[in-house]
Parts: sequence; C-alpha cells; structure tokens
Amino acid sequence: MADLLDRLYRRLLVIRCQVGDRIAFEELVGLCQPRLRGFLRKLLPGGDHVDDVAQEVWMDVFGDLAGLRDPDAFLPWFYRIAHNRAFRVLRKHRWPMESLEEVNPADGGEDQPEFTPDDARAVHAALDQLPVEQREALMLRFMEEMSYEQIAIVAECNVGTVRSRIHYAKLGLRKIFKKTGEL
Repeated sequence: MADLLDRLYRRLLVIRCQVGDRIAFEELVGLCQPRLRGFLRKLLPGGDHVDDVAQEVWMDVFGDLAGLRDPDAFLPWFYRIAHNRAFRVLRKHRWPMESLEEVNPADGGEDQPEFTPDDARAVHAALDQLPVEQREALMLRFMEEMSYEQIAIVAECNVGTVRSRIHYAKLGLRKIFKKTGEL
C-alpha cells in the first residue's frame, strides 16, 4: 500500500511540475535526490563527479519534464537521463576497470547469521567490481524495483540484454564472494 501511495504522490508531483509549480519541483528533487546520488555513486568510479552529474540531471529534468507524456513513466525517464549523463562522463574519462580475477580477498569471513553493516559494505564493494552495465542493471532491479522492461528503457537495450546483464552480475557477485569468503 505504501508503494502505491508513493507512486501516486510522485505522479502528482510530476503533474504539478509540468504545470510550472516550482515548489513541487523542489519536493520532487528532495524525494529523488538521495536515490539519484546513490545510483550515480555506483556508476561513477570512486564517486567522482556525482554532484556535478546530479545537477546536470536535474537541469535536464527541469527543462524537459513538461514534455513527458505519461507521469507514471517518470522514474524510467529520470534514470535514462541519469544513465546518459553518467555514461558521458565514463566515456570522457575512460577509467580502468578492475578485472574480477584481480580482486584481492578481504580479511575475515566469519559466519554471521544476520546481515550486518559489514555485510552491506561488502556487497557495495563487490558491486563496485562489476562492469558498470551489470551494476546498473542490478541497482535498478533490486534497489529501485524496476521491471526488466523499465530497465531496458533506461539502458536503451532489449529485455533479453537486461536479463543477461542481471544473470552475469549475479554470477560475478557469487565469484567475488566465493573468492573473498564474505557473506
């Protein structure tokens, strides 16, 4: 029920923004900014340029939101803009990617029955080792709870490619955790 209310509230904010309500835009930014920053932090190595790219995303959203025909399509549209901006930065800087074979095992590996903050850090560190396309697909699927179809819109690929990216990302994470002995 809370998810439905969140979607309806976001839809209302989008409609209000489309008719020029600046206060609604500020609320929309407040609602989506933490998620946007988390998404960009995972796409951009070391979290570099996150604030600059987020600001560019919001400028694009502000300028183009009136043309969005379906307010329910806001999230995929929004993340498509973020995807485009992040990949522009990635292409421009060409950061080296770390191979999964070169991953250094972490110390520790105690069996813990509960998911702890250390486990969360290990998951985020493992995510950072995946190729950016796989990382993006996992984040949109499991953190943003988007459908495969919505992810395909964001990533500008077909649904089969999304499924493949998620499949290989899961395999990569298993390999990392097996190698490090974490989780």
